[in-house]
Amino acid sequence: MIKTTLISYCIFLFLACQTAQPKQTGQPEILCQRADSAKFQSVMTQLADEADQPMGKLVADVGKQFLGVAYEEQTLEHGKDEPLTVELEGLDCTTFAETALAIARTIKSGKADFATFTRELENLRYRQGKRDGYLSRLHYFSDWIYDNEQKGLINQPAKTFGQPLDLEVDFMSTHPESYPVLKENLALVNTLAEQEKVISARRYFFVPKDEVETNESNLKEGDLVGLTTSIKGLDVTHVGIVVDSGGRKHLMHASTASNQVVISDEPLADFLQNKKSYTGILVARPLD
Repeated sequence: MIKTTLISYCIFLFLACQTAQPKQTGQPEILCQRADSAKFQSVMTQLADEADQPMGKLVADVGKQFLGVAYEEQTLEHGKDEPLTVELEGLDCTTFAETALAIARTIKSGKADFATFTRELENLRYRQGKRDGYLSRLHYFSDWIYDNEQKGLINQPAKTFGQPLDLEVDFMSTHPESYPVLKENLALVNTLAEQEKVISARRYFFVPKDEVETNESNLKEGDLVGLTTSIKGLDVTHVGIVVDSGGRKHLMHASTASNQVVISDEPLADFLQNKKSYTGILVARPLD
């Protein structure tokens, strides 16, 4: 549950949303809490000397700074105008992964300030880096991978060791009642359905879950992975970050079962076997 009483709608927040600019509607461009800025500053302080680390290692180290942070769902759902939401004290699986990458990129930039972080986050989260309402957000992880590969921020290493993924996404447009903004703005559904057709027409590569263990050497710490699913109309149902632990690859993720950010007890290959609907992984490798 979002702590709405703590969310500030001011244009300039002390240490937090100091770069926010007003929209023409009078709504803020950025929604955040002062505690989010404090968390950001804490992570930057802890990792101030790690700018020379490889990007993947840095992404993993940033992610570990969020271990124990509470799982919260639908933190981005603030209407069709889509303000940039920064929520660092409550994360779902996707916002955890992209927040870790955005902070890592901020550290690498040499500009360790909140304004740089919000620009990195916005660039990652929205199609072509341009936030223009609810439908500009990269809702599907496959679309997120494609768009950020086009920006030169990640690549798809599974092109060399994985298999083509037969993908057809339409879950959002066929289940608008499951998404608060779509439920309240049904006029968006037709445009979304057209976006889904474009996403489905692309080529993606994944590693089937029965081949993940034999491909562990091809995975790197800091890889972002989407857990592909057999559920009709969806590409993935979970997202996390690959980390090394005990000589095996594990999943660091915002867990609904643990209700917080954790590193899986079992290796990623075994984690996938625990749920029948998981079919494998899409892999996004952060680039320096």
